[in-house]
Amino acid sequence: MGVSPLTVTTINVNGIRAAVKQRSTDNLGLLPWLKETTADVVCLQEVRADDEQLADALAPALADGWNLASAEPHVKGRNGVAVLSRHPIDASRRLVSDEFAAHGRYLEVDTADVTVVSMYVPTGEAETDRQLEKERFMATVAARMAELRRKRRDAVVCGDWNIAHTENDIKNWKGNLKKSGFLPSERQWLTDLLATGWVDVVRQLHPDVAGPYSWWSWRGKAFDNDAGWRIDYHLATPKLAQRAIAARVERAEAYALRWSDHSPVTVQFG
Repeated sequence: MGVSPLTVTTINVNGIRAAVKQRSTDNLGLLPWLKETTADVVCLQEVRADDEQLADALAPALADGWNLASAEPHVKGRNGVAVLSRHPIDASRRLVSDEFAAHGRYLEVDTADVTVVSMYVPTGEAETDRQLEKERFMATVAARMAELRRKRRDAVVCGDWNIAHTENDIKNWKGNLKKSGFLPSERQWLTDLLATGWVDVVRQLHPDVAGPYSWWSWRGKAFDNDAGWRIDYHLATPKLAQRAIAARVERAEAYALRWSDHSPVTVQFG
C-alpha cells in the first residue's frame, strides 16, 4: 500500500474572529480561503479564542466536512492553536509540561497517517523574563521533537516559530541581530534541530534565496516593500521531507487584501 499525497498549510490567523470577519472585502478572510484551498490539513496559530468560540467561528467550515482539534489558551485573548483536517483526526495531544501544557501553544494530531503539529512559539524579548520563558518553551519542544523522531512515524511540525533562522529569512537582518527572533542562541537552536534530522522543507525547495517571507508588520510599507520575516516553518521528518514536491507562501496581492499579518505557507507532499 503506497502513501497518499498530502498538502499541509500553516497560518497564524492573528485572531480567528478577526480573520473570519474578513478584514477587507466580502470575499476575503479565512472562511473563503478554506473553501478554495487544496490543503488536506491546516494548522492555525494565535486563534485567541476558547474551544467553543473557535468552533463557532469555524462552523461553516466544519459543516463543509473539516474536522477540528484545538488547544485553547489559558489566558483569555492570547495564543491558542488548532488543526483542521479533511481526514479523521485519530488522536490529539498537548505538550507534556507543567508550565506549558495549558498555554495553547502546541497541539499534535494524528491524521492521514501522519503526525501534524501546530505550534506557536512565544515572541520573546531579549534580556527579559519573556525571553527566558521562550527559551524554556524551546527546550520543551526540542525534547518532544526528539521523541517524535524516535517514533519513526512521519511527522511535520508546523507553525509560527518566531525565529528567523538565517540572513536569508529576514529582510533587515542587520537591524535585528540583538532582538528576539534573530538572536544567535535562537538561530543555533534551529540549527541543532535540523542537525537531528528534521528538514526545513520550504528552504529545501527554495534554497539560497531571500525568503519567501511569511510575515510582515502591519505598520509602514513593510508588506509593499516585502520587508518581511520567514518565521512560519514546516519541519518534517526525513522520509516525509523526501516527498515534498512544492512549497509556496500564499501572499496577498495587495496590503488591503490581507486577513492576517502572516500569509499561509503551503507544502505539497507527493
